[in-house]
Amino acid sequence: MENLPLLPLPKAVLFDAYGTLFDVYSVGSLAEQLFPGKGQALGVMWRDKQIDYTRLVTTSNDGAHYQPFWDLTRAALRYACKRLGLNLTTAREGQLMNQYRHLSAFPEVREVLRALKDLGLATGILSNGDPAMLEVAVKSAGLEDLLDHVISTHVIRKYKTHPQAYALGEQACGCSASQIVFVSSNSWDALAATWYGYRTLWVNRSGLPFEELGTQPTHTGASLRHVLDLFPH
Repeated sequence: MENLPLLPLPKAVLFDAYGTLFDVYSVGSLAEQLFPGKGQALGVMWRDKQIDYTRLVTTSNDGAHYQPFWDLTRAALRYACKRLGLNLTTAREGQLMNQYRHLSAFPEVREVLRALKDLGLATGILSNGDPAMLEVAVKSAGLEDLLDHVISTHVIRKYKTHPQAYALGEQACGCSASQIVFVSSNSWDALAATWYGYRTLWVNRSGLPFEELGTQPTHTGASLRHVLDLFPH
């Protein structure tokens, strides 16, 4: 892990939710039960189409076609099943959507958030998820006491990577982007947050290359635990 640049210590740490704190591919085991041999493929395509839809509704007609993240998640599931030729009955859809509502948190999440709180830092989520989804996910993972802010882009009816989405973090924390570390396992999210002005940590759990657009995240690590290396303790 690289050393922290000679800058004032950040005042807050904000995390992306889906893929960073909550494992979006944890639905794969249920998907495999419902569609043997196709569970992994469904999980990947579902996630990719979900993100595609957030970009589509944000950039088309100045957001006139916005839909909440929950609705886009359902639409993405239906598309992925049609694309893979899977029979998505009403019952199966209900099971998979309920599983998505209660995604598993990565095992190190509580430990990291507790350590940041013990260091006196403000913590929070900045997510595309709509408020109801985030409330259930946070409660299911037992994280309510470890988060000062749970910020949803739903309030502006635009999704990341729109600059207004990242501005919500500054507004909630009451400080500038340069005083906030933004943590995401999604490379596109880490890149856009870096462009916006956040100090960023890209959590590269899978050892993937970063985006080839001329900008690197401030920091890169293989686990959420690497955020603790940015602070003396």
